[in-house]
Amino acid sequence: MTRRLFTAVVLFAAALVTPAAAAGLKIGVTPGAYADSVAAAAEEAKAQGLNVEVVEFSDWTTPNVALEAGDIDVNYFQHQPFLNNAVKQRGYAFTDAGVGTLANVGLYSLRHKSFAEIPNGGTVAIANDPVNQGRGLLLLEKAGLIKLKDGVGFLGTLDDIVENPKKLTFTEVEGPQLVRITADVDLALGYPHFIVAAKTFDPGSALIYSGIEDRQFAIRFVVKKGRETDPDILKFVEIYHSSPKVREAIGKAFANNPKLYAIAWEK
Repeated sequence: MTRRLFTAVVLFAAALVTPAAAAGLKIGVTPGAYADSVAAAAEEAKAQGLNVEVVEFSDWTTPNVALEAGDIDVNYFQHQPFLNNAVKQRGYAFTDAGVGTLANVGLYSLRHKSFAEIPNGGTVAIANDPVNQGRGLLLLEKAGLIKLKDGVGFLGTLDDIVENPKKLTFTEVEGPQLVRITADVDLALGYPHFIVAAKTFDPGSALIYSGIEDRQFAIRFVVKKGRETDPDILKFVEIYHSSPKVREAIGKAFANNPKLYAIAWEK
């Protein structure tokens, strides 16, 4: 091989490698707290030589589809029970590479100031996916509005309600859209970070909240199995955990109200 040909081969190989290196990581998120905090971590990562592209999704299905297809490297929108259910239902070979923020949920009413005021036959909006619906039902049970079958836990569904003294009627809604229907019902399950982002009502006005006892519902950095030890992914998770700018973004996304969230990796 001549020197000129050898040089051409080396340059061609470098051209193949450079774009991949420049691509860095693509992380899928949903808008609000998760997008804002990951974007803050991405800025820190860039300063440390790691390029991160933040990709927003508006639903809770597409981020896993995109991860499975290889369109993104990581997603950050789901908690462990949601992930377990997705793996069971879709056969995904996913795992987590680190824990993130624990977003509390609440029961909100823009019509009533207490659970006692909710009328017989009142309307309730609740998440339509199996895991988050169960989480909402547990909160309704905690509030004394319903009773569930023994042992159903967070996998409970509307069919598991055994006592409903107020004869409440339920509307099932995609989780991120619950904020839009809250004004139309007597009571709605709510995700404070979506409420903060929507700026429609006070996220601190829930009649009841979940709390740190819901630790399993902390959001996870989810990857395909085999990539949980990827150095770039672990580096990004560490940046997320240690960055003051990330803490600031999380706090802002939750209206700086400690009732609405917890820093799960420290609890």
